Amino acid sequence: MGCDRNCGLIAGAVIGAVLAVFGGILMPVGDMLIERTIKKEVVLEEGTIAYQNWVKTGTEVYRQFWIYDVQNPQEVVANSSKIKVKQRGPYTYRVRYLAKKNITHDPENHTVSFLQPNEAIFEPSLSAGTENDTWTVLNLAVAAAPHLYPNTFVQVVLNSLIKKSKSSMFQKRTVKELLWGYKDPFLSLVPYPISTTVGVFFPYNNTADGVYTVFSGKDNINQVAIIDTYKGKKNLSYWPSYCDMINGTDAASFPPFVEKTRVLRFFSSDICRSIYAVFGAEINLKGIPVYRFVLPSMAFASPLQNPDNHCFCTETVISNNCTSYGVLDIGRCKEGKPVYISLPHFLHSSPDIAEPIEGLNPNEDEHSTYLDVEPITGFTLRFAKRLQINILVKPAKKIEALKGLKRNYIVPILWLNETGTIGDEKAEMFRKRVTGKINLLGLVEITLLSVGVVMFVAFMISYCACRSKKVK
Repeated sequence: MGCDRNCGLIAGAVIGAVLAVFGGILMPVGDMLIERTIKKEVVLEEGTIAYQNWVKTGTEVYRQFWIYDVQNPQEVVANSSKIKVKQRGPYTYRVRYLAKKNITHDPENHTVSFLQPNEAIFEPSLSAGTENDTWTVLNLAVAAAPHLYPNTFVQVVLNSLIKKSKSSMFQKRTVKELLWGYKDPFLSLVPYPISTTVGVFFPYNNTADGVYTVFSGKDNINQVAIIDTYKGKKNLSYWPSYCDMINGTDAASFPPFVEKTRVLRFFSSDICRSIYAVFGAEINLKGIPVYRFVLPSMAFASPLQNPDNHCFCTETVISNNCTSYGVLDIGRCKEGKPVYISLPHFLHSSPDIAEPIEGLNPNEDEHSTYLDVEPITGFTLRFAKRLQINILVKPAKKIEALKGLKRNYIVPILWLNETGTIGDEKAEMFRKRVTGKINLLGLVEITLLSVGVVMFVAFMISYCACRSKKVK
């Protein structure tokens, strides 16, 4: 009887040990299966989860615009006063809802080329007013004229056309006109062929972003969705140096198995450059653990702080010998127009940039850019891209609309917030097909290991106790 009991205890300990060993063995095997499955599903080829969501996003993406309404235009023109602004908005549009076009696979180079159609649909229910709301804003054509044509004689001619069209430094425009384009009265009088339509995002609707060429990840998963910089270089005429290079992905996804130490690089055609994000926090998004990567202030730092930004410093006077920070000159990819980008309300900008403007209230929570990335797959499940468009305005003695200015202004026109969050249906599918299976496998591994260890320890203690009683 004692032997049977001892044998049972030993057998139980052996079973526990086997379960523990099996659980330990299952861990690396399970991790290997997960890794192999993820590597298969994130490749950009037909039939994968990544490809399905890459061709046409299942996430509703919106662009919200806040317009800077100038409160004291006459004072600024006459006395070079500080520009008082009040933001109006949001005016919301649905964007990025069209599937990619002209998708071409190159099996030899393992790349995919495509066009991303541009289209914006106004969403009244998500807006503070209508597209016909009218505000006082900078006159884009007048402000850019002396910058584009510095020759004195040409400016005299332009001044006569500006006066004839009754244009000034500021103008009243509807939201729709400012965003998507209007026929400018001053430019319409220019006697040689030029585009007479002006708008912050003109042209946009019925156009396409691209052609882009990205790696599919078929031969190297660490390159999946990364833009082929060689192909990008051929398509770009503004390739002077490193800071204008196309690096990284389009931010919709990144190579899988994202670690907190990784720097995520992505390209944005809105700002004509690649930019980067660094780890900020761990977030739970609809039951899915994600890493939040944020755009650091160093991305908009001066060349003295961040040498990668040296080619965005083009005006030594405006930038105080390249010591000012927070704004980047992107005129080289805007046909020479004096366009500067920044974070909204000049967040993380040097005091001299915002000093001539009143009514700004930078806020980290409202005005920063972030990406919420699921670390195993590298998919971006939520994002908020915040960006401000500004125009440099300088005094011009030969143009009456600007000759009263006694200082330079970087005038904020508007700021946008482009956001997208994985939908409930897509989130449920993602949990079932990705995180749910990973969690289940992990639970099985831990359960087997834990039960095995407990059984082994319990039976060994019982066996030792039984032996101790027998000896007595």
